[in-house]
Amino acid sequence: MAQGKFVSYLRVSTERQGRSGLGLEAQRKAVSEYLNGGDWTLLQEFVEVESGGKDDRPKLAEAMALCRLHGATLVIAKLDRLSRDAAFLLSLQKAGVRFVAADMPEANEMVVGLLAVIAQAERKMISQRTKAALQAAKERGQKLGGFRGSIITDEARRASREAAKAKARARAADLIPVIEEIRQCGVTSLNGIAEALTAKGIPTARGSNVWSAVQVSRVLAAAES
Repeated sequence: MAQGKFVSYLRVSTERQGRSGLGLEAQRKAVSEYLNGGDWTLLQEFVEVESGGKDDRPKLAEAMALCRLHGATLVIAKLDRLSRDAAFLLSLQKAGVRFVAADMPEANEMVVGLLAVIAQAERKMISQRTKAALQAAKERGQKLGGFRGSIITDEARRASREAAKAKARARAADLIPVIEEIRQCGVTSLNGIAEALTAKGIPTARGSNVWSAVQVSRVLAAAES
């Protein structure tokens, strides 16, 4: 039974299908049947006319941005509506967006499992390279071992700060189009924008349902950095 917030993404392959609605109604029905029952909210539906062989899909990008803003799940009718390219499906997971296919609800777990297999293989290769490097160093007479405690270096602190800034910039990039839309409606003050974001139900970076002028100011600053 569906629970929470959802964003629907429908795709057809040709302009003709897009104009006629051929295929869209079937997808829309599949999504509707999946969401039938439960406690859920469909925030918005996005329709894309694009070939399955192309990964550049602006409507999908908009749908994912909305999912990130609201912590929502992207719902599609069929897996092949996204792509037949497994690498592209994995990139969706890396984008930090949960998704579910109406024809295969367990697909989310399948993708996570596949990612785990890939990560495990990568860890194995890193381990093998590390062992080979240590063995080579030992053969050169280099002394191994020593203190194995954890020391937080200045470089590590800088890396942590940069990671936090990158995360803030990424969220700001998702929020700026929404803020611009609010401004186009005549709301330009920080307090007014904060009230509009609150009314739209978009949570803050810390998960609060209420925005403040200071938080809006930080988002704008992050977007400009």
